[in-house]
Amino acid sequence: MIDWLYDAAKLSLGVIFKLWRMRVFGAGNVPATGPLIVACNHISYFDPPLLGTACPRRIRYMAKSSLFKIPILGPLIRGFGAYPVDRTGTPMAAVRRSVEVLRRGEVIGIFPEGTRNLDGTVQAREGVALLASLGKAPVVPAAVVGTARAGRFRQFKVVFGPALRLPPGRKATREELANFTDQVMQAIRKLPETAGGD
Repeated sequence: MIDWLYDAAKLSLGVIFKLWRMRVFGAGNVPATGPLIVACNHISYFDPPLLGTACPRRIRYMAKSSLFKIPILGPLIRGFGAYPVDRTGTPMAAVRRSVEVLRRGEVIGIFPEGTRNLDGTVQAREGVALLASLGKAPVVPAAVVGTARAGRFRQFKVVFGPALRLPPGRKATREELANFTDQVMQAIRKLPETAGGD
């Protein structure tokens, strides 16, 4: 990650998103230091830049490795904090790469459903819980509101909830990982209510 490039992009996007009257709630729930996972709903392609702009800390996202081979785009997204993951390889390779990021005390942004969830029917994956366990990182639930109709200049809202943690000091069981995934998703779904809904 190139810090000055990330910060410059964040500043520029912040100005642009003010046109949509972006409001941020609960930024104080984001721990100032240490490994962290920010788990967010995913409705629109606007969500990653909005989340990154609203978060007090720099967020890193995993991206498919083929994107990094594209001239201009590859260096650009690397500068913005994305890191390559080979989606044709084993899932554990992506997990190990992400755990390395967390062990350096950085922040990873994750969309637990794994894809845009326009109607709320996509089932969340347990990757966020597994990373939280292996990376010994708390999870801050987040919700982006208003991006489904971004073209109408509706107000964007980004809401951060209190951090959630797995039981410390031991490896989480499969049942605990499943329950934690549900806990994170329930927290994400409730967050829009704290910001006045959609």
